[in-house]
Amino acid sequence: MHCACYNNLDHWQTMVYHALEHEELFSRRCMLVNGPVIVGAGPSGLAVGAGLHQQGVPFVILDRANCIASLWQNKTYDRLKLHLPKQFCQLPYFPFPPNFHEYPSKNQFIDYLESYARKFEISPRFNESVQYAKYDETCGLWRVRTVTDSGEVEYICRWLVVATGENAEKVVPDFEGLDEFEGTVMHACDYRSGEAFEGKRVLVVGCGNSGMEVSLDLCHHNAFPSMVVRSSVHILPREIGGKSTFELATALMKWLPLKIVDKILLVLARCTLGNLENYGIKRPSKGPLHLKNTKGKTPVLDIGALQKIKSGKIQIVPGIKRFSPGRVELVNGANLEIDSVILATGYCSNVPSWLKEDGLFSEEGTPILPFPEGWKGKAGVYAVGFTGRGLSGASFDAIRVAEDIGKIWNQETKQTNHYVTFLRSKMQ
Repeated sequence: MHCACYNNLDHWQTMVYHALEHEELFSRRCMLVNGPVIVGAGPSGLAVGAGLHQQGVPFVILDRANCIASLWQNKTYDRLKLHLPKQFCQLPYFPFPPNFHEYPSKNQFIDYLESYARKFEISPRFNESVQYAKYDETCGLWRVRTVTDSGEVEYICRWLVVATGENAEKVVPDFEGLDEFEGTVMHACDYRSGEAFEGKRVLVVGCGNSGMEVSLDLCHHNAFPSMVVRSSVHILPREIGGKSTFELATALMKWLPLKIVDKILLVLARCTLGNLENYGIKRPSKGPLHLKNTKGKTPVLDIGALQKIKSGKIQIVPGIKRFSPGRVELVNGANLEIDSVILATGYCSNVPSWLKEDGLFSEEGTPILPFPEGWKGKAGVYAVGFTGRGLSGASFDAIRVAEDIGKIWNQETKQTNHYVTFLRSKMQ
């Protein structure tokens, strides 16, 4: 762990003593951090750490899990691959190995992140759950309180980087009668493969990328999935003419307005995939890029689920009215006999549960200002991994955060060194 005294030692100690006077902190360990505390050891936190490491800025990364990128390691299904080509998913300063697939697998991405942490000498403090973080105006420092197996720890620091991201907690909707359903119920974060569901009738709730891929995986394991499509959704082919749809959209955006690019993508999708309304899937009135930029709604990139939908191996059903033992009643009055339910209902931020600040984050735990402005708040607090633009958005913010902190830290270090040199010359 990177931990030391503040550059201006007397000033630092004075502020810390003020902080200690305000509460009974001597019942817990207190750590003084000469640099930022980063909460979250996922890709966002690692990217910030790498940028700080390159500038010589010490830091501490905290994570409640026992490993880096715990969402990827512990809460994803086996068949998962990156949805975008690897050049759009690599973190700053360190590209993917050339022998990796165009769309790296889950295990390849985890290996990449482990190599990334080693390269930039990043050693997070694991199994430390942040319970509380607040800026102490009296001493001008952040106080971050964590809980570990051995007790509480309080970190005192100048800067706080929130890198827990948009997917910190699973979202579990409250369905009438679900507690009465007698079969298996799990969130997609607990799903690994369809092997255990062979021959089972499975209701998949949610039609995003996870819902589509879980349904496809169930088909590959001879299950019988029905997928709930409650609202309209954009489905695009992952590739068009052998080229990544995302890469094509990015290239077109350099020359054409977003509205025109949306129209081009929808025409190409219609030509490639056909009219999906025939299968119970309606497109939104706004284009896929418009919804991504304004609402954070990611279009589904098809990797084979549509073929199963068209063949009838994945049934499309409308919204849920209520559950009962072994059954689900749909909003159109139909009843289905089912054995299991998989909730592909997404994730949300957990920032409001532990961060006490005004101005940067909304009540939902996402930055108030839209991308690219929502990365920096008052009093040295930063946000990384909340852009709604995946790994590329997180990398963009991580670079800015690391450079901003590094600039201040190095300026103050030079000033302190100059002051010490001046004193020595006076004494000689």
